[in-house]
Amino acid sequence: MITIISIIIPCYGSQHTIAAVVADLTKTLGTAEYEIILVNDSSPDGVFAVIKDLCGDSRNIKGLDLSKNFGQHNAIMAGLSCATGDICVFMDDDGQTPATEIWQLINALDNETDIVIAEYANKKHSHWRNWGSKINDRMAEILINKPRNLKMSSYFAIKKFVADELRNYQGSFPYLAGLLLRSGNRIKNVPIPHKPREIGQSGYTFKKLIGLWLNGFTAFSVKPLRIATFMGFLTAMGGFTYGIYVILRRLIFEPLSPMGWSSTMAALLFIGGMIMLMLGLIGEYVGRIYININNSPQFVIREKLGFDRPEEKRNEDED
Repeated sequence: MITIISIIIPCYGSQHTIAAVVADLTKTLGTAEYEIILVNDSSPDGVFAVIKDLCGDSRNIKGLDLSKNFGQHNAIMAGLSCATGDICVFMDDDGQTPATEIWQLINALDNETDIVIAEYANKKHSHWRNWGSKINDRMAEILINKPRNLKMSSYFAIKKFVADELRNYQGSFPYLAGLLLRSGNRIKNVPIPHKPREIGQSGYTFKKLIGLWLNGFTAFSVKPLRIATFMGFLTAMGGFTYGIYVILRRLIFEPLSPMGWSSTMAALLFIGGMIMLMLGLIGEYVGRIYININNSPQFVIREKLGFDRPEEKRNEDED
């Protein structure tokens, strides 16, 4: 039985790097049966023109053009929706996830492992990006029960049944770490070197990282709501305790002294701030529920390239 490998690469701002990534992939995969799906996430540069040229050069390369910028995880879901492989591999378009190491991930998918994720001993991202990754990692442990010894990255391989489970997710805000963790517990890391970025800079801004965190922790966990409830309980108990203290001080210790405004205003501002924070959190959940109910799409594909050719070849082989 021939195993087909699908490699899905979301592309944004990679006009000058994606061709080299694809060249490394084709050289490394050799005579294996594979397809490379390049997803243009409405990149502002000329990356889709490069994807068109690559699709014209090889029957193994396919392209998708999204109608607007949906984000990396949504672009991955778009590529996954069109993938036909028995094994799916996901990687970046900037060359930092080395294509030459792809067999380490694929070969690690044994009878005891369904998901293999690259682990980097030394990430070559910027300092603030590495800091953001550490924060994200810690929050994932707390909110979506990620094992502490498991490291998440954008370079990973999954078996077909896991890919099918990911495809079943229809929510508007996909978060791959949450989807992978709920698909099974046979997950392991494989050490992979992380290459420095040679051209350009990361498309992840601080705003996009915040949006990604919100996607993960509002779509796959109710713990933020429980934390808000707990904080509300603590605030209420603190206010009640302080109220008793004020009454006793007024009646016993300082019956003739006027009450000050400082402590009152401080308490009001603290309690009011906590209430607004909790309302904002609840509003975030309600807003995302509203968007999902209105069937906001994960992605919209404007154009497909090269998806008819593999089927034609299979039919010829069957004849």
